Amino acid sequence: MSGKKVYIAGVGIISPLGAGLAATEQALRENSSAICPLSLFSLQHPPPLPAAQVSDLPASTLPRTHALAIAAALQAMQGCGQPPDAVILGTTTGGILTTEQLLTAEVHDPEKYCHHGLTTVAEAVARQVHCRGRALTVSTACSSGAVAISLALKMLQAGKAEWILAGGADSLCHLTYFGFHSLQLVDPEGSRPFDKNRQGMSLGEGAALLLLTTIRPKNPLAQLLGAGLSCDAYHPAAPHPEGRGAAKAMQAALDDAGLTVRDIGYISLHGTGTQDNDLAEAKAIRTLFPQPPPLSSIKGATGHGLAAAGAIEAVVATIAITRELLPANSGCSQPDPELQLSPLLHPVSQSLSAVLSNSFGFGGNNGCLIMARPDTLVAPRIRSQSAPLSILGSGCISGAGNTHESMARLLQAQAIDGMLALETISAKLPAGKVRRLKRFPRLALALAAAAFEDSGLEQGPESVFMGSGWGALSETYDFLKKLRETNEQFPSPTDFVGSVHNSAAGQVAIMYGATGPNITSSGGDYSFEQALLAADTLLDNNSAPAFVLGADEGHAQFSPLFDPSIQTSSPLSDGGGGFCLQRKELPGRCWVRVSFYRNSTATGTIGALIGELGAARTQLNDYGLIMAGIPAAADQEGRQQLAEFISKTALAVPVLHYRQFTGQFASASALAAVMAVQFLQRGEFPAGLVAAGSKGFSLSGKKILVLGLGTAITAMEFGCS
Repeated sequence: MSGKKVYIAGVGIISPLGAGLAATEQALRENSSAICPLSLFSLQHPPPLPAAQVSDLPASTLPRTHALAIAAALQAMQGCGQPPDAVILGTTTGGILTTEQLLTAEVHDPEKYCHHGLTTVAEAVARQVHCRGRALTVSTACSSGAVAISLALKMLQAGKAEWILAGGADSLCHLTYFGFHSLQLVDPEGSRPFDKNRQGMSLGEGAALLLLTTIRPKNPLAQLLGAGLSCDAYHPAAPHPEGRGAAKAMQAALDDAGLTVRDIGYISLHGTGTQDNDLAEAKAIRTLFPQPPPLSSIKGATGHGLAAAGAIEAVVATIAITRELLPANSGCSQPDPELQLSPLLHPVSQSLSAVLSNSFGFGGNNGCLIMARPDTLVAPRIRSQSAPLSILGSGCISGAGNTHESMARLLQAQAIDGMLALETISAKLPAGKVRRLKRFPRLALALAAAAFEDSGLEQGPESVFMGSGWGALSETYDFLKKLRETNEQFPSPTDFVGSVHNSAAGQVAIMYGATGPNITSSGGDYSFEQALLAADTLLDNNSAPAFVLGADEGHAQFSPLFDPSIQTSSPLSDGGGGFCLQRKELPGRCWVRVSFYRNSTATGTIGALIGELGAARTQLNDYGLIMAGIPAAADQEGRQQLAEFISKTALAVPVLHYRQFTGQFASASALAAVMAVQFLQRGEFPAGLVAAGSKGFSLSGKKILVLGLGTAITAMEFGCS
């Protein structure tokens, strides 16, 4: 099946080199560097390490990451007469800089922390550009921006949207500044990628977004031709020493674009300046390219913008194509002979057709993009996605215990809220491998183990899709606490590595050797739905099995501050659910699909939901149960939405308000998804969950609809073949 062409209609960029395309191009032509001593926030023990800071950020009442993302979004949308159908943003820091300031001031008002969550950045951008569709958040460490763009490409090629604004944004903060310093990965003289004397990276910040469309603009900047994703499945922070994951992602991007290495005229290197990363990337390039084309890293000029880096470099790749400018490998004066590469030491004017842009992150998360001059290369072909997502195995964890224990409690119409003891969660996990892991990664590993055991597979799934509203709260809290207690002298490198949202998915990949796409989504109360949507977008009929997981941990200090649905009157709860699934026709198996995801503020959202589920009355009557997930913070709004849905469909179907049983936590929908599969496999569900004293309801030949309500409206459908 031929894929739709995806054009870059507009770009926005704000980085330490300046704001906008013109300023960025000028700085690249002059081979300028913005790396200088950190001044954004004060330190207790100067002198500050070199960093690259944005100096011309417009004033905003929002946190710094949000302001950066909005500045780039407004640039990208200039001249576009309509809002995008979706916003997909990569970020790792969210509102953490503001959170750090509030914690230092000992502020305990939860409303002050309302912009902490990663999802709030994408939501702020969506509001600014009047997007009423999906606002999705990707958090895969330093590859986040590139992965967000990759996901947008696949949605567009599959016809799921016509206009998507995608990219990445991150700000400097204490967590990342002291975290990378604790790992001894910061060069005190400034980043020198691929240089013989390099000693590490320099932190940066910024934002870049691409307006992507399948409708050919009058003057497209470039064409997004392909993307490749992989995971090293090797180490939480270090790359595979032979660059195997990097090479796999680059090859996947070439295959996706239908190109060979001879078609690539320039490689935008990830090139952080650390010993291990530069060596691994050099080995990967030499593996694929017998004679590498011109190549360079710009991180010696911009610093490492973390989640923004891949998106910033995608914009630079667009400049390379449109302005025929190949930037220099800033900071490098003596190329390391061991790397056997010859990075550009000065800017070069050169015409080219295609650019390969590399982005690699913690957890071995790799994302590569290929941009090309518009309509000069053959449009790629996309693989079929006609088969359903069949569920091979499932598992859950609740306050009541594992799947069996949770279901036994539910069948008695009893609550399964609360928090399971860490020792119980870890009971079936290899003690040596989880010894230094805290609650969040252990939850993810236990869910993966349960789903894998239930699947009967002999070999672990190839890909991991993870959803989490808040990520590793214990590691983040402990890192910041120790930073304060030691007067910024002895932060924990282990806690820093574990604090990134994708740390748990990386641990799952390492445990099972999953070297395919590894994507962590963070969409607040809809994080699991976003993870499932990512899987649905990327998995095709030829894909191997994949994990789709959703988990959140309860944290006594952070959870009440960050999650507005958590009330002191109810027990702190956590857990989640997980699947092994595959896009394949499997008779007798349950299947799942994400049928709807949209911002609830859009006019006519309930009508659109009904239309997507099936306008014909016979289709709507296929449901035997509705499981409604209404976060406590959106209780009134969610109940009104549910009432409107029931009224307009006239469905006489039992409704289970599952959060009354699971408790309030962001990934409760993942636990509900496993509950739905368990009910379908039993062929009935206990009526006591919806009406005391009633008999059980049969689900024979019926489907279950799991609705997410509140600030977004989502629909997951479950059935059996």
